[in-house]
Amino acid sequence: MDIKKIQTKIKSGEYEISYHAEKERYAEDIDIHDLETAILNGEILEEYVHDPRGPSCLILGYSKGRPIHIVCGYTKTGWIRIITVYIPKAPKWIDEKTRAKGEKNGS
Repeated sequence: MDIKKIQTKIKSGEYEISYHAEKERYAEDIDIHDLETAILNGEILEEYVHDPRGPSCLILGYSKGRPIHIVCGYTKTGWIRIITVYIPKAPKWIDEKTRAKGEKNGS
């Protein structure tokens, strides 16, 4: 996946947020502006080419100094689908770029 193409889709509003991502966004107190900002300044940390939902990736970005993880892929119509969003923290993450040992990719 290409971060620049994802960012272009976000800038043009060509994205949707899954129900799961909406629940996580509210639970983590991440507003839409934070989500968009994190993607627009983000980088791809991991790619999940064998994801059963279709190829996706984990983006790390920042908003208001806070790291945010966003897992996204493409819809059948070419839009971006935000699959989940969360603040990386222990026990799954050592820091925003480093998974804890034994933690699987794709969470």
